[in-house]
Amino acid sequence: MIETGNVKVPQNRIAIIIGKNGSVKDEIEKYGDSKISIDTENDTVAVYQKNNALKSLIAFNVVQAIARGFNPEKAMILFNEGMQFEIISIKEFTNGNARRTTELKGRIIGREGRTREIIESLTGTYISVMGNTVAVIGDYISIQYSREAINMLLQGRKHKTVYSYLEKNAGELKFKKMEGSF
Repeated sequence: MIETGNVKVPQNRIAIIIGKNGSVKDEIEKYGDSKISIDTENDTVAVYQKNNALKSLIAFNVVQAIARGFNPEKAMILFNEGMQFEIISIKEFTNGNARRTTELKGRIIGREGRTREIIESLTGTYISVMGNTVAVIGDYISIQYSREAINMLLQGRKHKTVYSYLEKNAGELKFKKMEGSF
């Protein structure tokens, strides 16, 4: 079998990838036409292609999404046509400063998760902030608006400015989705 990808997974997320009695792993393998190998000693998960390279790549993205903090139900959305997964690194905005990383994560999450909720609801995406990354699940167009909002926050723009950007573009986003131009 051909290896699609291999990802380092935080130890506390490996059990979630496996699921109760292997249910999540089995589901990913089934929909992703792939085989998953989990190395608990090195905290890595490898995805191998069976017959369909594209499905196997999606399975790898599902594993990455779970590793980045998404619950399996949200991660499985990636098997729906037109859905994408993107990881944004916070590191390039912090110069290795751990305190700055924490501040930036807080800016994206917001008080009681409010900022993340606003971005998710106005763009139709799902966002997970974990470690030095922000992961996003959504369709092609929605993910672009979500990425832009996150980058604005990482660059230090005011929350009010980001919300205005999203509200201004929310109508355009809905229109593009309705006309199917993505």
